[in-house]
Amino acid sequence: MYIFGRNPVKEAYRAGRTIDKLYMLKGEFDPTLNSIRALAKDARTVVSYGDRAMLDKLSGGGNHQGVVAAVTDFEYCDVEDIMDDASDKGEPLLLVLLDGITDPHNLGAIIRSAECFGAHGIVIPKHRSVSVNDTVIKVASGATEHIKVAKVTNINDTIRELKERNVWVYATDFDGKPPKSVDLNGNIAIVIGSEGDGIHRLTKELCDDVLTIPQYGKVNSLNASVAAGIVLYEAVRQRR
Repeated sequence: MYIFGRNPVKEAYRAGRTIDKLYMLKGEFDPTLNSIRALAKDARTVVSYGDRAMLDKLSGGGNHQGVVAAVTDFEYCDVEDIMDDASDKGEPLLLVLLDGITDPHNLGAIIRSAECFGAHGIVIPKHRSVSVNDTVIKVASGATEHIKVAKVTNINDTIRELKERNVWVYATDFDGKPPKSVDLNGNIAIVIGSEGDGIHRLTKELCDDVLTIPQYGKVNSLNASVAAGIVLYEAVRQRR
């Protein structure tokens, strides 16, 4: 697996991730790239220099900014690990469940927002959903190194298990309550629906309540990652 871009590679080193090999653009020198070279030297990473065509090929044509790293595949955790992390920090759980997000750019943006707003983790389904790939890591701008992501067989079963653990589960959909009018201070999980279909009917019915972001324009829906960011901000605003 390859990750690319200056922030993702830099954060991978800072998080202690093992980088098997680093590829850098020959003849490029600036403070950011020099700091990555220093991290690679400290980690004893083999560094290979090449032209732009080589890095373009390794990154699949992505915006590599002159640096590509070969790493092991992304390591997922269990939902229990996320709950333990919240408990260890002495904080009420703040969890994001994704109901079929298929766009890697949306997943990357949601991961970035979740990490910025202090969520303890993200849960994605194994099927009919994008996984954490190189594009997700690039869009997340290093956030994948600092937040736990669990992959589960069935989101609905996960919701049932969370409710048994006294976690209040909110769907984000139409015909609900404005987030600012709801107490989001306790152990909560926020369900974000897919880009096209939203939240599945049964999934929504399993949730304890529905949150609806007030909108005042002519377009009646928000991008999944934008909706996630707004609700997460309201949760952290109330908690802090």
